[in-house]
Amino acid sequence: MGSVRWGFRCGSWTPSRSEWLFAARCVQQEEKDRIGQFVFAKDAKSAMAGRLLLRKFVCEVMGIPWSQIRLNRSPRGKPYLAAPLQVTPGSDPPWSFNISHQGDYAVLAAQQGMQVGVDVMKTTLPGSNSIPEFFRIMTRQFTAHEWSTIQSAGSERQQLAAFYRHWTLKESFIKAIGTGLGFNLQRAEFHLSPELLTQGTVLRQTKMHLDEEPEDLWIFEESLLDVDHHVAVALGPADEAGSAPLPPPAAFTLLSFGELIASASPLTEEDAAYWDSFRMKAEAPQRQRDT
Repeated sequence: MGSVRWGFRCGSWTPSRSEWLFAARCVQQEEKDRIGQFVFAKDAKSAMAGRLLLRKFVCEVMGIPWSQIRLNRSPRGKPYLAAPLQVTPGSDPPWSFNISHQGDYAVLAAQQGMQVGVDVMKTTLPGSNSIPEFFRIMTRQFTAHEWSTIQSAGSERQQLAAFYRHWTLKESFIKAIGTGLGFNLQRAEFHLSPELLTQGTVLRQTKMHLDEEPEDLWIFEESLLDVDHHVAVALGPADEAGSAPLPPPAAFTLLSFGELIASASPLTEEDAAYWDSFRMKAEAPQRQRDT
């Protein structure tokens, strides 16, 4: 049973004019338009990387030519193929895939024969709030057990990291089942792996209780893309019969921009104004610092 884990560091990507315009030509027109509406360049870059990751996966792994890929979104925003490959008796299990982008990264997780959700979060200080005040505001999102784990993590920075670790786990599960904002996050309680989460390792020991009952059919992979970025992958059964055994967990492979577009082919004509708009967004923070 196949699995794919890819990431792209969009935070350090400073696209040239030719890179940005080529990328824009290689996504669907409605996605290009949506990306163009972002106010900040960093958000546009993250969204563009996410779409390119999806199309690369569908093209290179699922075997659908780039020009024939048609991606839609569910009412909850989860991407799916508008015309998926037909599954016949004896064929390989179908793929499920999901993307996330936050902080400095965009990531994709895909799995055959299972539901999949992925979430990445950067450990960042909570704006103008102190960490204790931030935790107070977020109290209702976690169970008493989870808060005990978070607040016993050590220093405030370690507590914040534990907070985001729990958050990525919850978000990965919600994205896997496609529920969206209406899901009460306290319904899913996580019991973290006793092993230390470190860079270069992938943990699968964390367990979830759903409505206070253990959910043994769900598997959660946790890893660190770097010291500040947690990523969680939720893997659940595609049907009531369960799923085939999983291959060993694999770390996320970080792609270069060249690898990201290796199979890309243009879908639309070049739009020079698209670069001008992006460049203004990218230069805006510098102009603000200079005033």
